[in-house]
Amino acid sequence: MTEVEAKKPQESLQDRLAWVVDLLHRHKLDEDLEHRQDRQYPEHLVELARRENLAELQRRLDELHSADVAHILEALPLDDRLTVWQLVKAERDGDILLEVSDAVRETLIADMDDHEILAAAKELDADELADLAPELPRDVVHELMESLDAQQRERVRSALSYEEDEVGALMDFEMVTIREDVSLEVVLRYLRRLKELPGHTDKLFVVDYDGILKGVLPIKRLLVNDPEKLVAEVMASDPVCFEPDEDAHDAAQAFERYDLISAPVVDKNGKLIGRLTIDEMVDLIREESENEVLSMAGLREEEDIFASVWKSVRNRWSWLAVNLITAFVASRVIGVFEGSIEKLVALAALMPIVAGIGGNSGNQTITMIVRAIALDQVATGSTRRLLRKELGVALINGLIWGGVIGGVAWWLYDSWSLGAVMTAAMTLNLLLAALMGVLIPMTLLRLGRDPAMGSSVMITAMTDSGGFFIFLGLATLFLL
Repeated sequence: MTEVEAKKPQESLQDRLAWVVDLLHRHKLDEDLEHRQDRQYPEHLVELARRENLAELQRRLDELHSADVAHILEALPLDDRLTVWQLVKAERDGDILLEVSDAVRETLIADMDDHEILAAAKELDADELADLAPELPRDVVHELMESLDAQQRERVRSALSYEEDEVGALMDFEMVTIREDVSLEVVLRYLRRLKELPGHTDKLFVVDYDGILKGVLPIKRLLVNDPEKLVAEVMASDPVCFEPDEDAHDAAQAFERYDLISAPVVDKNGKLIGRLTIDEMVDLIREESENEVLSMAGLREEEDIFASVWKSVRNRWSWLAVNLITAFVASRVIGVFEGSIEKLVALAALMPIVAGIGGNSGNQTITMIVRAIALDQVATGSTRRLLRKELGVALINGLIWGGVIGGVAWWLYDSWSLGAVMTAAMTLNLLLAALMGVLIPMTLLRLGRDPAMGSSVMITAMTDSGGFFIFLGLATLFLL
């Protein structure tokens, strides 16, 4: 944290963004004034004001943490984003590229030449390079690999050899290792000779001469124990460990469950090859949550909010096409009962209520199921029990709220039979919503697909068509 930031802890990200937007606005006004033919001020004064605004903006950016700069870049339209990006110091480019979203990173890299990309990448550690490499031009990656020393090159290749959802793709290679047969005093002297500790170092890793992990020495134990004791007497010999081919989401859940800050990564022979840190796990959990929300809404991938029209269309069209088909089916259901609606106009006013409440109830069910799947709380074998539970909830809600709206319908239209049909339709549609809310994600899970994929779109389609059919069908049978 810089000195300026320390003096202004109350300043929020929105305040900082507003400050940058204001400076960009003044910069644009100066540029417009500079190009006007009828300007009232001398050219050198206008140019001076423009440069002062840019200098103030650059000073402001220099004071901010890389993550804050990334947030500001994500919140700006493309032209303003690139203006700000050009003002960021070159040595910070790599850190900021790692912080921004994938969609925004693409626009920033597209604005950089190969030399700038190489300069930014050379400032990063091996694990960070592995995160960035898949999005860089292939010739730049090749040149970058050639510029690394043998150890760094091997580390990058190791990280790139794993799938993005595996532990090996997220592990960090910077860590402190010690032997178990030395005293704590020796360890303390060793640490004092280091320039700094790797980030998120809450424990030291105890290995033998072959690099086999023997245990971990938490820093708090190192500080409070007698310096004359040996590491073997103080260390924890059964730490939580991970293998590089394990699922990263399982590792993230373990970090949450055991309140970990860092954890060793070992190969099948028990040799220490890296570590996982809490910052990577937090990023993973956040990305998983964002992807789940996008999938439920039928979006194929993360989208830059200021992306071009064509990119946004490509990201959204597929599930809109599905939604169009389901909406057409719902309209055909209504068309089948046109005669009934003509005879009893009240049906047209009431049927959206049945469909809407069913959709909301279905989304509640499906959100709970998808969350439970993400937390590994349910598996495909739990389907029957979940169905019984959700159908019971739907039945009670249907009778209560269906009775309420049935009473309202009776009062509005002076027809107890219409109220009874409304109650029955509401109850049946909530049961349908519960059934689909369980079956859709559980079926996707059984098929090996993302349980959240398009779930919101599908449940709405089911409850709309089903609600219209149930309500209008019951009305046709019992009211006409």
